[in-house]
Amino acid sequence: MIEISKKAKSVIHQMIVEKESADLFLRVGVEDGGCSGLSYTIKMDDLLTEEDEILPTEFFNIVWDKRTFDFLNGVKIDYQNQGMTGGFTIDNPNAKATCGCGASFRTATYQGSRKKCD
Repeated sequence: MIEISKKAKSVIHQMIVEKESADLFLRVGVEDGGCSGLSYTIKMDDLLTEEDEILPTEFFNIVWDKRTFDFLNGVKIDYQNQGMTGGFTIDNPNAKATCGCGASFRTATYQGSRKKCD
């Protein structure tokens, strides 16, 4: 299960409202890359595939590809205000190692393909 804090839900809901599209949902994923081997992807999307799982929330749906569930199960997404900026944070109990910026990770059973972070 993926958990999203009240603050993160509020920010995501506001983003969807600003896009003026009721079909948008939050897509969370994992792909090879980053200095630790696996990188998170978080984006607004409006296209579902047969491989998608859907978790409804009060204001929007959270969607992920079934193949990434083992990497995302138990993930907690939050939104932190930091000075004049802010951003999403991810607490992943499956991560056994992370990079310094927190954008990539690896698990005990899968290390992914390491690539230099952008």
